[in-house]
Formats: sequence, structure tokens, C-alpha cells
Amino acid sequence: MGADNRRLLRRVGRAAAVTGAVGAAGLAYASVIERNWFRLRRYELPLLPSGSPRIRILHLSDAHLTPGRRMLIDWIRGLDAYEPDLVVNTGDSLAHPDAVGPFTEALGPLLERPGAFVYGSNDLFSPQLKNPARYLWRTSKDDYGKRRVPDLPWRDLGAAMSASGWLDLNNRKGELRAGGLDVALAGVHDSHIKLDRYEEVAGPADPSAALRLGVLHSPEPSNLDRFTADGYQLLLAGHTHGGQLCLPFYGTLVTNCGIDRRRAWGLHGYGDAWLHVSGGLGTSPYAPVRFCCRPEASLLDLVAAS
Repeated sequence: MGADNRRLLRRVGRAAAVTGAVGAAGLAYASVIERNWFRLRRYELPLLPSGSPRIRILHLSDAHLTPGRRMLIDWIRGLDAYEPDLVVNTGDSLAHPDAVGPFTEALGPLLERPGAFVYGSNDLFSPQLKNPARYLWRTSKDDYGKRRVPDLPWRDLGAAMSASGWLDLNNRKGELRAGGLDVALAGVHDSHIKLDRYEEVAGPADPSAALRLGVLHSPEPSNLDRFTADGYQLLLAGHTHGGQLCLPFYGTLVTNCGIDRRRAWGLHGYGDAWLHVSGGLGTSPYAPVRFCCRPEASLLDLVAAS
């Protein structure tokens, strides 16, 4: 082998070593640091009738909780200090058969506040090992065939929240009082596993309510359009994880549903309504990484329109 070839091989070897080191550092950051670097997003939205007091909504989603995630459990529990008037959980709370107890522990004093919830697919079906690159060309919707039987304790999860007075909005309507105001709510089960039945909640939202909320796990435009047409002012969803793995200066790569990348997380207009999609708090145990997409919960302060 000539001297030029040896020098070329040394350069290639150094480049490969540097690339490997950068990749390893990025993976360590995404799995150890960013995955546990929780943040609370805050918004103010002038949505209430003139003269109304503020309503503070805490939006939780996609905890994908396993019993050992102590940092996440304690962080969620600490959100009660912000004194929300209403807590809305848009699903995918579980990732383990023994996670119902830890999740209710995480909610803790929040369960004493008015609340509502819907399920996500991962409240019914345990996570499975899969190639995450598939999300670049398809959603995970086809992973839930007729042969797959729910194997997570979703009934126990729902019973724990319902026992505290939280509204089960899985293809249901309800009303509650929060912050001294009447709130009308409607929700659907997860469209990702074809359990949404909007026809069971269809019809105009109560126009006398100070606030009208639509609640769903996956922000599928077909359901968002129906909620908007029925007069719901604020739509709350999760599911997307904000993309989970995002690129600097580009953002979300995929949403795993029908919503566009621009609205994969955060607060956006949606027709005559507002849509808030939570970036979520967790990940699948088989893909425990986040990059440029920190785990999050949100506080939405709704105030009187001027």
C-alpha cells in the first residue's frame, strides 16, 4: 500500500471516529438530558365573554409512564403549585401494566381539581419494539389490527380519574364548573385505533357556556373540523410528541397523524377555533429519546376578550 493510500485511510478513520463520537454524544444528550428536561409552556388567550374571570387550564398529554420514572412523576405532581382551574389529560398516559398507580401518584393533588380525560392508543396497548424510521413514510395507525387485544389496564386508569370527579370524554359530552364559570366539553376516543365516534357527540355546543372545549388524543383534521363546526372554541390534543426528533432550523419531521407539521405542537388558529397540541411529556420505552423537542405540559390562561 502506497503512502498516499495510507494517509487517505488515516483521514477516513479519523472522520469516522469523529462522526461516531458526535453521534454517541447526541444520543446521550437526547436520551439522558433532553428526555428529562421538562418544560412548562404558557399561553394567554382572550376567549371568554366580557367581564369573565380568568380560567387556567393545565393540559397534560403523552406521559407514556413506566413505574421507574421518578423525575417525571415528581415534576407532574409539582404542577399543582400553578393552581389550574381545570386539568385536561389527552391520553397515552401509560406504557406499562403497573403504571396506573404511579400515574395517579403523579397527578396527586391535581385530582382534587376539576378535570377531564380521553384515552390514547397506548393506554390500551403496550408499547412494542419497532423501527422508528418507519414514521418517515407511514403512521403507526396500521399497527393496531383486529387481532391485537388491549393488554394495558385502561379501565383501571379511567376509574381512578373518574373516581376523583374527572369527566370521561371518550365519545362523550359533559359539563363542569371551573374558575366560577360553566364549561361545556365534548371528546372522542382515539382515531388512531379507529375508536372515535364523533356522531355520538355531534351537535351544537351549548351556546350558554362561558367556554366550549373539544378534547381528543390525535389531532385528525376530520374530527377537528367537526368540533369547529359545532362551535367548540378551543380544541386540545396530543399524540404527536411535537415530532419527538426534530431538526434545528427545520422543526418537526413527522406528526404520525393527519395534522400538518406546522401545527405539530403549540397554539394555532384552526378555522373559527383555536387548537392546542401538546408536545407531550414522555416517549415509548423503546425509543427513549427527544431531540430539539423537550417534553412539556402547558398552561393556558383564558381571559375575557376585549
